[in-house]
Amino acid sequence: MERIFYHNNGGLKLVVLKNCLLDEELKDIMIINDKIVKIGEIRVECLEHIFKVLTIIDVEGKRVIPGYIDNHVHIIGGGGESGFSSRVPEINFSSVVSNGITTLVGVLGTDSVTRSIENLVAKTKALNEEGITAYCLTGAYEYPSPTITGKIQNDIVFVKEIIGTKIAISDHRCYNPSKEDLIKLLSETRIAGLISKKKTTVNFHVGWGKGNMGTIIDVLEKTNIPKELVRPTHISNNERNFKQALRLAKAGSYIDITAGKDIEKTIKYILKVIKNGYIDKLTMSSDANGSVPNWKDGKCVGITAHTMDGMHKVIKKLILEYNVSLKDAIKILTINPANALGLDNKGIIEENKDADIIILDDEYNIDTVIALGKIVFQNKEIKVKGRYER
Repeated sequence: MERIFYHNNGGLKLVVLKNCLLDEELKDIMIINDKIVKIGEIRVECLEHIFKVLTIIDVEGKRVIPGYIDNHVHIIGGGGESGFSSRVPEINFSSVVSNGITTLVGVLGTDSVTRSIENLVAKTKALNEEGITAYCLTGAYEYPSPTITGKIQNDIVFVKEIIGTKIAISDHRCYNPSKEDLIKLLSETRIAGLISKKKTTVNFHVGWGKGNMGTIIDVLEKTNIPKELVRPTHISNNERNFKQALRLAKAGSYIDITAGKDIEKTIKYILKVIKNGYIDKLTMSSDANGSVPNWKDGKCVGITAHTMDGMHKVIKKLILEYNVSLKDAIKILTINPANALGLDNKGIIEENKDADIIILDDEYNIDTVIALGKIVFQNKEIKVKGRYER
């Protein structure tokens, strides 16, 4: 049940969620504008004459969890490995919020010729305007890294949306950066983070090829570069990559698994991480709108694209079929990526944090999504679309 009241009081907007199942207790949640201001019993009759817009929703005992953080999204599209027509389209706002994602990080991939960091930053700004929280990374598979300003450090320091760097290794599409190249890139990203007060990271696309993560491990063992600066993704590509990723997690790095199209394979590796005791160092991302080429003898013989819906499918299966607790299952999309990226106001439902909330139905499907205090998806229907969406 939802009630909405309108008053003229200077623009404050309030949402009250009544009877939320939060941490297995029934609680009310009060949101003013984009922040959670109170969790506990809330008497709405005292508020009806104060706020310009007061929305009251009876959640009726449904579970509420933090909005998801997707830390690897091709927001302007990836692909291009099979000609111009294989360029994947950019992401749209409704596909983001309908999958529970309230915060994301945009990246480039193989193609930094017809795509650019300028395009990426512009799309990031657009998503912020439309109502979610969006960041992006400078760099791409290409090395030396493509940038806006001509330097990785300047991009991170002077462009508020840029919070780190992207690079590719162990892939026939990468630019085969040397050990010295990686040390330089990591060091530049680290210094830029200190200057800008951002918890910067370097996102390593790790392919199936030669080289793997051995060079990264060697760099961390022989330099003073902080372990948390390194974030390998696609760690479930093969068993070798996974074992090396566990070594990095043990050393202190966050590691990232792609939800992908093979949900059972993804779950298998997540369960291995849990068994090894590194669940707090694992994040999951969609790689949405990134291409999935099918290679044969070095030629692309088919191409599809990742979508965003795989991540919640993984969470749901972990809970319902593999007896992973809700608290542990959602870590990889909430508090873990928030900690990895230094997003102090994200990944948790607490007072004074950002009002990014998912309401789940009794079968753990996404029912309602609130992004920065605004209801963008409700009763399984889109409430807010991107500007040019039909």
